[in-house]
Amino acid sequence: MYERSSVAELAESLRAELNRYSVGGKLPSSRALVERYRVSPVTVSRALAQLAAEGLVITRPGAGVYRAQPRTETGAPGDTSWQEVALSAEGAGEVVPRSVDASGVLVCLTEPPAGVIGLNSGYLHPSIQPERAMAAALARAGRRPGAWGRPPMEGLAELRDWFAREIGGAVAAADVLVTAGGQSALTTALRALAPPGAPVLVESPTYPGLLAIARASGCRPVPVPVDADGVRPELLAAAFEATGARVFVCQPLFQNPTGAVLSAGRRGEVLRIARAAGAFVIEDDYARALAHEDAGPLPATLAAEDRDGVVVHVRSLTKATSPSLRVGALAARGPVLERLRAIQVVDSFFVPRPLQEAALELVGAPAWPRHLRAVAAELRHRRDVLADALRRLPGVELPHRPAGGYQLWTRLGEGGDDAAFAVAALRAGVAVAPGRPYFCAEPPGPYVRLSFAGVSGAAELSEAVQRLRGAAEALPGGGAGPDA
Repeated sequence: MYERSSVAELAESLRAELNRYSVGGKLPSSRALVERYRVSPVTVSRALAQLAAEGLVITRPGAGVYRAQPRTETGAPGDTSWQEVALSAEGAGEVVPRSVDASGVLVCLTEPPAGVIGLNSGYLHPSIQPERAMAAALARAGRRPGAWGRPPMEGLAELRDWFAREIGGAVAAADVLVTAGGQSALTTALRALAPPGAPVLVESPTYPGLLAIARASGCRPVPVPVDADGVRPELLAAAFEATGARVFVCQPLFQNPTGAVLSAGRRGEVLRIARAAGAFVIEDDYARALAHEDAGPLPATLAAEDRDGVVVHVRSLTKATSPSLRVGALAARGPVLERLRAIQVVDSFFVPRPLQEAALELVGAPAWPRHLRAVAAELRHRRDVLADALRRLPGVELPHRPAGGYQLWTRLGEGGDDAAFAVAALRAGVAVAPGRPYFCAEPPGPYVRLSFAGVSGAAELSEAVQRLRGAAEALPGGGAGPDA
């Protein structure tokens, strides 16, 4: 695996040497660069690709790399200030906003600066991604007959069948649509089920990406509080009655961010309440492949227990593999499936076939179950390391230790401020996610989400908590809560 810093350093060295070569002149071979700079062939390839993207070199397969013709200087940049007027001139009565607040999502997607430990990521660190298995799957997929042809709009039949078996119950391959990841599936589901201006019931707290989708669609997210057993049925029923909503979005398994699992006694209640309200339940089953080693048997999906087509099921391979393996699924039964299909076709036509073929090769390989077992063990270890270290952090409480997922949902002590804590943490060299974006109404207290999936290992987690201690002590009151 190449190091980003090595790639950047080599690219900078090559950039500085370009003046040695005339335009069209040939640079040293990749083998010569490997020997001169004592780096891997992958690092050389990445560095040269970066220079090519900058227009500094031209790569000719089989011939070598050559210095490119310098770009001609352009004139002074034009005046784009007129766009402020054009972008803000919303028509009267416009329901769907054209500007979208993605700040809550960007906190989790932004790459931390060099030297900063990222406890904000929603993806596995490269060291625990199945990189070799994915590379092998992609290579095999490329050799499949028709691999570069147009796939069925609903997705490859074999992949739809695999997703249907994973979801369980009466769900069949014909009920499944292959999507470009979970976020795309959620967007399609909300567009299909909730018109602009409609209320959408969501768990509180919940994933900021969902709130962004709802607001970007012109919908009004309405919070329904969760506790250690998941969403509270009596509050869900009251929310349906008060708002007239026809959609409830939930994560029954290892809810993001709390890690809660919807209890057995509440599962049937949620389906009954939604059916009585004439409403759909969008089940975001994002973390089924992220169960920890000590999780025990997992409950079935809500979709497997649903007989009346109440549940629209969403899942994805991305969280358990790589951010770039954006392959997921939507599953539904009844007339709603045709609406979901139509919206997806209009939005994206279909998921690229090579990616679907690679996903199918990956989940069918012997390496797949081994990878899931390794992830289960590693996530449990990291969870325990971080949770145990947090006990010694003043002013930070951990109400629940989850048995799945990749995050801990911590509460700050009396007088805590999640935004100020996040700023202080970043100054100390740790990126965290403040809790405010996880609520669509006033939060009941200051929370911070800490992810343990995106770091290199346990040592980095321990170092992060040490830095957070310094950040907490730098805050007014020393970061101490009532139990400090």
